[in-house]
Amino acid sequence: MTNTKAPQNILIHIIRRDLRSSDNPLFHAAATAPDEEKFDAHLPIFVFDASQVDVSGFIKFEGATNPYKSPRSQVAGYPRCGPYRAKFLAESVWDLSESLKALGSGLFIRVGKIADVLESLIDELAMKDARVGTVWMTSHEGSEEKADERAIASLCGKIGAKWKLWVDEKYFIDDRDTGLESIEALPDIFTTYRKMQEPLREKPRPVLPPIEKGSLPPLIDAFLVAPQPAPFRIPDTLDGLVGSLVAPVKDFLLYKPDFPENAQSAHPYQGGETAAHERLNDFILSGAANTYEKTRNGLLGAEFSTKLSAFLAQGCITARQVHAAMDAFERGTDPDFRVVEGFGAYMTEEAMSEDKAENPGTQCIRTELLWRDYMRLCHQKFGNKFFRLAGTQNKYELDDGVSGSGTDGETQRRKWKSPVKERALPQQTPTAQGVAEILERFNAGTTGMSLIDASQRELLHTGYTSNRARQNVASFLSKHLNIDWRYGAEWYEMLLVDYDVSSNWANWQYVSGVGNDPRSEIRIFNPIKQAFEYDKDGSYVRTWLPEVSKLKKLENVFQPCTASEEDLEEAGLADNIMVAEPVKRIDFIVDTRPRTGNRNGGFRRPGRRGGGGGSRHTTNGRGNGGDLAPVRVNGNGNGNGNGHGHTQDIRVDAPVVNGTTRGPGHRGSGNRGTYGGPRGSPRGGRGSFGGGGHYNNNNNNNNGSFGPAPNLSNGAGYSPAPVNGGGPGPQGGGQQFQLPRRGGSGGGSRGRGGAEWPSLQW
Repeated sequence: MTNTKAPQNILIHIIRRDLRSSDNPLFHAAATAPDEEKFDAHLPIFVFDASQVDVSGFIKFEGATNPYKSPRSQVAGYPRCGPYRAKFLAESVWDLSESLKALGSGLFIRVGKIADVLESLIDELAMKDARVGTVWMTSHEGSEEKADERAIASLCGKIGAKWKLWVDEKYFIDDRDTGLESIEALPDIFTTYRKMQEPLREKPRPVLPPIEKGSLPPLIDAFLVAPQPAPFRIPDTLDGLVGSLVAPVKDFLLYKPDFPENAQSAHPYQGGETAAHERLNDFILSGAANTYEKTRNGLLGAEFSTKLSAFLAQGCITARQVHAAMDAFERGTDPDFRVVEGFGAYMTEEAMSEDKAENPGTQCIRTELLWRDYMRLCHQKFGNKFFRLAGTQNKYELDDGVSGSGTDGETQRRKWKSPVKERALPQQTPTAQGVAEILERFNAGTTGMSLIDASQRELLHTGYTSNRARQNVASFLSKHLNIDWRYGAEWYEMLLVDYDVSSNWANWQYVSGVGNDPRSEIRIFNPIKQAFEYDKDGSYVRTWLPEVSKLKKLENVFQPCTASEEDLEEAGLADNIMVAEPVKRIDFIVDTRPRTGNRNGGFRRPGRRGGGGGSRHTTNGRGNGGDLAPVRVNGNGNGNGNGHGHTQDIRVDAPVVNGTTRGPGHRGSGNRGTYGGPRGSPRGGRGSFGGGGHYNNNNNNNNGSFGPAPNLSNGAGYSPAPVNGGGPGPQGGGQQFQLPRRGGSGGGSRGRGGAEWPSLQW
């Protein structure tokens, strides 16, 4: 047997959420180091962290017990990582191992706490006269991640090893290129940040060149590496690895509904770097990247969105690799994309002179990649405020001195209902037990609000649900039910295959009204209206909520408690809890008469000039107003308007007024208020509403009595759709948030652009 000297300059590379060999600065640096800086042994290692995943499935010794507690969320006590992300993670780790083998290297896999595993490795190497020279790790956001980084830095200090924490480069714009002097300088509004970074297609750094086979430092001899301590054993097959991770969490719900017969997962992808690039190429080749702006709010199927979020979350692919592939398509440098319409558009004379290389689809994808960047930077800025009930903005002060203390040490805030008696305020309705029962139904998808239930069922069965559905689910829990939003965030943390700590928690805060969007508090989704808008034939709801599939009328499909007794009997739903005891009922009237006005029903995209006017559901007239946008508007202007006829409030959340939201109104005129910014009366005095009474908007407009409509227009708030003007309305103070209405709209010069709300990437 030949005696060989133990290596004295070992590089330990700890891998977490950067599960790729390509465009990975740590592997690249190890492969390209000059001779005088080369390492004589390389130890790449991934640890299934017992603080984030349940590792009890790795116990293969009879009678052995798990030395680690099952990781649970802090508020609800859900498993931290459910079966879908566990499977995806196992596949991603296995794929990286195979990729490294193909490069002449390999990957060591262990189970436990990261700092404990590293200490065990160091001790074993020292016993065999080997020395650790350097430890590398990529920086990640999260309190546990930061605690690991500090612990490892401390260990390196004790043994005299060099320690380097690398910038996480899987994001769209490198942290060093944002132009921010400090994280505190990050704007609290995404639009402001986006404008700082434009033009977006010029900002990402180039993708790193591929690693050549044999260029990485020699893989350390397995004899020198401490084995996996008992009672755990690492499987030597992919199926074994997946099974070990999934087994402890597969039965997360006691009574799980059957998988619908005709349903298919919208996220059928295996984890890993290989699958990530296959998905990216397929998405561009299918032409779906070109149409992304139009399809991104889809609900069914795989092609309406990129489905790259899970790969991005685990670092199987980088955002700049996504950008580079789109850029190769736009420039015409990748012949594989030649068959796709728009190939080489950047190189045309028109594009070079007018910068028209991006089509709306690829432009939208880049904006949403930047949104992911922004959520992570917000996490850096606000830290653990991401996980607090009051959010990053400390919303909802104490209610007349009534306070309580939650188990997380926070002061109980008003508004939020809790299923825990000790956290609930004394006057909470329903009781804590009642809230707990509602949460059980919310999680199981039996609330009686079909869009919400369909999304929750899809999530239960596949680990995925669309962005549009996620927004509605978050809004329903936090704004319709006023339940502590963290229960929803932690449910998503458990089940989402594409869970990302920064994106998930920032977006739940954003929708719940406690995040860094100053107007998110008044953004409320009406799930009935949203279903009519985005599930026009009810196919999504019928697919994932088969109980309602036999109902014929869409309004009944979307809210089965509105169906007639005969229809419910025929559908077998008469005694179903979704019908008998819906968690919440939203009265919504469907107006089936032919629509006049513009073909898009009054909806316009942000940043476009207002067009001509129709007469129903709106106010005719002209005005120097801000453009109407599907989500937010912000502009200045006044105009004269006349409105008449029936109207239906089709805001994101239509108010319920005596069971309806429309009624005949008298003709009248009024000064139209500005949209966003300082504003006046959103209309003149309101005409008759629902056949009686005049509406006073409580904005110094004493023209008529207060009708049965909610007054939300004083200060920051929604303005209900105008029924009729009843007289001139003077200017008032405050701010207005208003959504567009069906029918035409007043033309006018373009107003100041408001803060946008991109499609959320969870």
